[in-house]
Order: sequence, then C-alpha cells, then structure tokens
Amino acid sequence: MRKKIIIGNWKMNLSLADAQDLVFKLKNQVKTKSAVEVAICPPYVYLLTLVNILKGSNIHICAQNMFHKENGAYTGEISPEMLTDLHVNMVIVGHSERRQYFHETDSDINLKIKSALKFSFTPIFCVGEDLKVRESGKAEEWVKRQILAGLKDLSKIDLEKIIVAYEPIWAIGTGKICSGEDANKIVKMIRETIKELSTNIVSEKVRILYGGSIKSDNFSEHIKYPDIDGGLVGGASLKFEEFAKIIDLADSVHALHQSHP
Repeated sequence: MRKKIIIGNWKMNLSLADAQDLVFKLKNQVKTKSAVEVAICPPYVYLLTLVNILKGSNIHICAQNMFHKENGAYTGEISPEMLTDLHVNMVIVGHSERRQYFHETDSDINLKIKSALKFSFTPIFCVGEDLKVRESGKAEEWVKRQILAGLKDLSKIDLEKIIVAYEPIWAIGTGKICSGEDANKIVKMIRETIKELSTNIVSEKVRILYGGSIKSDNFSEHIKYPDIDGGLVGGASLKFEEFAKIIDLADSVHALHQSHP
C-alpha cells in the first residue's frame, strides 16, 4: 500500500522565529506518527536552519523550486548542487504560481524534473487547470497534456520516484474546493496516464496528492479515496494546530485503509 504523505508548502511566508517555533512543535507532534509521511517546504533562506532543527526526525525538508542547471551565471537561481549540500531531499516542480507568475513552460518543468532525479531528489510535480478550462469541460484533457509533457522521456524507474500533486488552480487560495469525487476522477486519469507511459505496476507505486484550499474540515472529503495519497497544503500548513489536524486525519485514514484493503 502507498504510504500517505502530507506536504506543507509555506510559499513566501513566516519570519524565521515563527518558522522555528512551528518546526519545533511539528517535530514533537510527528515523532509518534508512523503511518503517514510529513514534509515541509520553507523559503530558501530558512532551509539550513530548519534542516539542522529537524536532523534525526521523520519530517522531510523540501525546496519550493530549483533551477535545472548545476551552476553558472543565473542570478537569483538555486541549483540542485546547492540543495544537495543542505540535505534537502524533495523539491516542488511546476507549481501553478511558477507557471503563472514566472512563465515556466512544460519544457522547463520537464528539465527540472530530470535534474531533480539526477540529484536524487523526489520531485513533487504539480499539475492543474484554471477555472476557464474547468468550465469548458476540458480539465482532464488539460491535465493529461501537462503530465505527458512534464514526464516526457523518463524511464520507468524514474517515474516510480515521482510524486504528482493535482491542484486545480481555481481552488488555490480562493476558498473554493474541488469536490472529492471530482478530484478523484482527475487523480484516476493521472494514474491511468502514468500507466500508459510505463506499466500498471509503476502507476500503482506513484503517489498522487490533492491540493487546493485544504483545511482540516474539508480534507476528509478527499483523503477517503484510496487513489488520493495525501495532500499538498498551503495556508493551513502555516498554523500548527490546523496542520497537525490534517496530518492526524491522513494518519487515521491510512490505518483504516490498511485494515480494509
């Protein structure tokens, strides 16, 4: 059975003092959890401090982005070599905000995924449609195209190492929520697309998450589906009590699925 994972994407938020306080609380909360993985994605400037705090814990440290080149004259960018030195083991790739505000293309994202895998990072590959695409009835077509382009030319072995996060853009930071049924439909299509690129065995190993205005009072609507393997959490991951409730929810659902496979 695929292990559930809850990933907190902090985006451009929190002071260093608040970040440390949150991490100390999470470290204590998560140490008793074995049925669910937890990862946090702080801003770059906090990575080294938080890596040292979380050393020896069962919380993964994830970067929010990464350039695909190993070094060079790329002012303002962070290379995979630099993240390796910080003992980061995951990286978000293709987030809708990177696509929208920084104009990252599917080709850029494909290069980043390949670079992340080369340096033994787990890429958290984000896909999702905007409201216009959703209302036109082409959400599945749109997301499938993103999957095919982002995972182009990857081997079956590499495909197994990827985490996919389905984030309908219209539900990110808007308070709107994609129903569990609708999210599960897209997730199943993603898994089927990965199967087309590889094998059924590979597709069944890939973890696929939901993201988009996740809160503790609505996530049960999504995590109950066996094909949805966790969540990429935004604003709710900045509040300890709220994020802890989401982790507990995933932990209990995983235990339930194990007892009733």
